[in-house]
Amino acid sequence: MRLDLRDIIDTPGAVRDFSYELDLRQVELYGERPFTVPFQVSGRVRNAGGALELTGHAVAQVDGRCDRCLKPITVDMDVAVDTLLAEEVEDEENEEIILLEDRALELDEVFTTECILAWDGKHLCSEDCKGLCPKCGKDLNEGPCGCGKELDPRFAALAKLLDKGSEEPGND
Repeated sequence: MRLDLRDIIDTPGAVRDFSYELDLRQVELYGERPFTVPFQVSGRVRNAGGALELTGHAVAQVDGRCDRCLKPITVDMDVAVDTLLAEEVEDEENEEIILLEDRALELDEVFTTECILAWDGKHLCSEDCKGLCPKCGKDLNEGPCGCGKELDPRFAALAKLLDKGSEEPGND
């Protein structure tokens, strides 16, 4: 969405509100497309004495999978944006100021970037999720799997000695 700011750039105290849907269903992250519903984006641009301030939020429920047990989960996202806008900057290294193009702002670019950066790479169905057994793949949240505890191969010779010792008569 292109937001025209011509009428507030030269008017201190002027405000321009905005509200729209941002569709990110085609965005792929970590091999999946988590953004299955559009973000509801709203906010305002305010001329604060010659400086344009953009404040806004993008809100959506996002689908994903638990990184430990792979169960489907839904994550509530509320991405806040708070930045300055300018027609030109003296210090081009300053990434905190967004440049306007012909006194307008491409809101999609700003909010798409922020939503993607806010999508955390690690999601859990619960803080105490036990995950899957690495041997049989059973969900350990549902109970133990029955696989024996895997022995460190460095101790295999010691385990054989212990097994031989328990087989000798009188070693019960």
